[in-house]
Amino acid sequence: MERTLTIALPDAEIARRLSLPPDGVRTIVWDLGDPDPDVAIDLLVLRYMIPPAELRGLDSVSVRVVQSQTLGFDGVSESLPAGIVYCNAVDVHEASTGELVLALILASQRGIGEAVTAQSRGEWAHAQHPGLAGKTVLLIGVGGVGREIETRLAPFDARIVRVGRSARTDARGEVHGMESLAALVPEADIVVLAVPLTDDTRHLVDAEFLGRLRPGALVVNVARGPVVDTAALMDWLAASRGRAALDVTDPEPLPTDHPLWSLPGVIVTPHLGGHTDAMAGRVDRVVREQVRRLQAGEAPLNPVLGG
Repeated sequence: MERTLTIALPDAEIARRLSLPPDGVRTIVWDLGDPDPDVAIDLLVLRYMIPPAELRGLDSVSVRVVQSQTLGFDGVSESLPAGIVYCNAVDVHEASTGELVLALILASQRGIGEAVTAQSRGEWAHAQHPGLAGKTVLLIGVGGVGREIETRLAPFDARIVRVGRSARTDARGEVHGMESLAALVPEADIVVLAVPLTDDTRHLVDAEFLGRLRPGALVVNVARGPVVDTAALMDWLAASRGRAALDVTDPEPLPTDHPLWSLPGVIVTPHLGGHTDAMAGRVDRVVREQVRRLQAGEAPLNPVLGG
């Protein structure tokens, strides 16, 4: 007789949405921080945006596979107990993050922030802004998020220069390697960061990087906050040498009194990247596929640790 799988979901809402068939599947609502369950869990779906340190709480719980609702997994390896497979949420947030990048670029390049501020004062503040057409966008990171960003920028008559871990040619054309960044940065009107946070990308954008940018250049970060050296960025912004649009910051959340809130030329959004109403359906699709694979005895989808 086939063993019944136990699927742990973080809240009743996702359990209601999924409505997993009862044949061979037992669904429980359980979240990290709750009392330890009295059963072994085959698939644990984490709540959205869980701090990685909380994964240490799985030390006393029998869990086979963990499914995250986020794409990034920095900090997870330091906290995930041995023997657990950790899967990230591929094809959940990429399209929505691409939307946000386009929105941040257009808002920054067309002066939307300034217009909103002027509106609050009842001021008709007509001014010329740089726009996007004809600009060079240096896209650093050509994975799933990078591809969605590129797709959304394509109709805007901008030149897109792509940078990945290594130089190559793919179906979309040339990808420069990271070793070419020093030469490419001075060409950029806009830099978009869409890389995972690793030892190699931490403080990738530092004082030297910023110093190579054209005056007035825009830095857009939807990667992770520490990809940018915050102190160097603040110095650059305070000197009015460029602008920034940040969906992620270091520290995060950004404290109320942090200077980034009020420096000139900055738009800050509170890590909204993939968090749209499209997310639930995409998460559900991933979870259903994980259940199907576990029932079929197949390897889980998108394992990034422990697999």
